[in-house]
Amino acid sequence: MSSKTIEKLQWRYATKRFDSSKTLSEEKLQILKETFNLTATSYGLQPLKLVVVSNPELKTQLMPLTYNQPQVRDASHVLILCIENNINEDFITDHFKRVEGHRNTPRTILEPFEKALIENFSKKQTSEIRQWMANQLYLTLGALLTVCAVEKIDACPIEGFEPKKYDELLGLNKKGLESVIVLPVGYRDESDFFINLKKVRRGVDELIIEIN
Repeated sequence: MSSKTIEKLQWRYATKRFDSSKTLSEEKLQILKETFNLTATSYGLQPLKLVVVSNPELKTQLMPLTYNQPQVRDASHVLILCIENNINEDFITDHFKRVEGHRNTPRTILEPFEKALIENFSKKQTSEIRQWMANQLYLTLGALLTVCAVEKIDACPIEGFEPKKYDELLGLNKKGLESVIVLPVGYRDESDFFINLKKVRRGVDELIIEIN
């Protein structure tokens, strides 16, 4: 990676105070949406959705459901990373239809893989599938945080919230979704105490093992 990339990653931190007067442009927001769409997922299935909340009143309602963390109220947008309630045969079949349509791949090539995947998921417990989906979601979180750093967008990943209450307020249950991660995005408030704190990391020498 270039030194500029490292500088941007150094610039990034989990923003605790957002400047509520600053709003992401549509261009910046679209970059985050495309990042979510383009991030790698296992089998390419994308068992997830991104909910984008910008309504000020709704953001204020989300704050007490996030243990009164002000980021969700003050951020430009609140991104809510969600998983599907379940992955069934229809979901997998739809994926392979997209593959066929986009790549013109013959059914004779796709069908064996499709059948194997359907069989594989049919043997899994619901809890196992849910954990697998959540794992895919964390891949997208990493990508979003990196792109936020590159684009100079502040963000704060939050797991400390009440998912069931989020789902009820936003009607996610009716859409077959479950919220897993909350990601307020926007621009830091200069009064944020954490702006100038040095990053504390274990370091490359300790974390990286090279086998030649």
